Amino acid sequence: MEEVYMLTTKDNPYSPFTQYDEWNAWDVSHGYNTSAYLARISKDSSDLSPAQSQTAVNDAIDEIVYFNLTGNYMKVSEDDYTDWHPTNGIVDDGTID
Repeated sequence: MEEVYMLTTKDNPYSPFTQYDEWNAWDVSHGYNTSAYLARISKDSSDLSPAQSQTAVNDAIDEIVYFNLTGNYMKVSEDDYTDWHPTNGIVDDGTID
């Protein structure tokens, strides 16, 4: 199975893996609507296997980050948040504290 990645913005202080509700509320309140954007770009389908579905989502994340129209999107794995706390957040260079 392919590794699970998430799409986030550099300025979102919440983890999309462990704090999805807070992450999404913050994202929507700032006008990003990242989940909806990812859904529009992803070529996911109920006809795909779970592995194929994850690949489709990862491919869409790669495309969004490649074009990065706002300059604010980044691809993260759960490991990126291992020692991360909401009070630390994301530093200016896009890496996670």
